[in-house]
Amino acid sequence: MKKLCSVALFAIGFIFTTCAQEVSENARMDFEAYDPPSSLVVPEHPITKAKFPFVDIHSHHWDMATKDLNLLISQMDQLNMGAIVNLSGRGGEALKNMTDNVKKYGYQDRIVVFTNVSFNGIGESDWAENAVKQLEYDIKQGGAQGLKIYKSLGMSVKDNKGNRVPVDDPRLDPIWAKCGELGVPVLIHTADPKQFWEPFDENNERWLELKTHPRRKRSDTDPAPWEQLIQEQHNVFRKHPNTNFIAAHMSWHANNLGKLGEIMDEIPNMYVGIGAVIAELGRQPRNANKFFAKYQDRVLFGKDSYEPEEFPTYFRVLETDDEYFPYYKRYHAFWRMYGLALPDNILKKLYYKNAVKLVPGLKIETFEK
Repeated sequence: MKKLCSVALFAIGFIFTTCAQEVSENARMDFEAYDPPSSLVVPEHPITKAKFPFVDIHSHHWDMATKDLNLLISQMDQLNMGAIVNLSGRGGEALKNMTDNVKKYGYQDRIVVFTNVSFNGIGESDWAENAVKQLEYDIKQGGAQGLKIYKSLGMSVKDNKGNRVPVDDPRLDPIWAKCGELGVPVLIHTADPKQFWEPFDENNERWLELKTHPRRKRSDTDPAPWEQLIQEQHNVFRKHPNTNFIAAHMSWHANNLGKLGEIMDEIPNMYVGIGAVIAELGRQPRNANKFFAKYQDRVLFGKDSYEPEEFPTYFRVLETDDEYFPYYKRYHAFWRMYGLALPDNILKKLYYKNAVKLVPGLKIETFEK
């Protein structure tokens, strides 16, 4: 009898353990899949149109030479976008074709094009002279109103001997100086989020992004330490105080606004754009508010990728006091955000006044009718 009971108890235990294991296995899911809708019930104020006309200082339109600009302007009007800056002007004939198309449609007050520099051949004796000549032509004849530097500088650009060209390479000094002389800003993107250089493990906030985009992973030798790249950028700003620089993506310091403030205090010709870092600002509303209050004359609205349906998230973070709402790309930010409810005077500077101050050709009348 005792033996029979022991067998029965063992069988029951086995069944229970097996069922528990099955439940446990069924309850498992990938981190990417776990994204439940919030049960929090709070006031919501979705916004589809900005409160004031704004300049998107960071946009890319490689097909602007042939683009139907009436369609672009129609989309801009729906967002209350007063002007857009196409950073992908390329230079030379490609740039001229873009600005000619803008003139053809009559949208010179609303569509701005920046030129780019070709780093091919850097290290050759006449590279700097030719690059400066091309830049000056692009500004004076080609219709460009600024210069955009891609993150390839410092990351993948090599000179004629195959060496990495650092952002603060002295061979580039004539470029920065010429921009100051011509009175045009330089919008520069250096490096990527610092987490791309950190171990790919459970402690990395960008783990999901690196899992879904593994080619974004970097290291201290691929191409250089993150701190070094950012320092190279800031060295350029310091060395050329007569040139205005706009650091794209808040110089990847949106998650450390205290440090960013220290850098900006030291470098008065440094401005920052908020493109692709709105999720960082949205998770620290009180701290971000203090930053905007102190540096309200040096922050510009920008988005980066031109996706009209994504702009309302920016408006909601900047304009409302909504609580606990999601970002539109979970692999960028799995956390929820909070509105900053910026006051009107700061919003106007962020949206257009600071851009009008920096970019020649932008007119205040476009935004204050």
